[in-house]
Amino acid sequence: MAGYFLDFVIVAALIVGGTALMGNISRTMGERLFGRNKRRAHIEASRHIQQGWNAVGGKK
Repeated sequence: MAGYFLDFVIVAALIVGGTALMGNISRTMGERLFGRNKRRAHIEASRHIQQGWNAVGGKK
């Protein structure tokens, strides 16, 4: 019974881990294959929008 439980835990961990990594892997592949020079366009747009905002939190 312990062997069955160990196998179940290992398979469950592989399924959950694979599912968690699938999104990141496919996004990275999509950016590299289809992104060309627009890879960081959303980051630059976000930076442009946030320009001039006041810093929040942390110690002064």
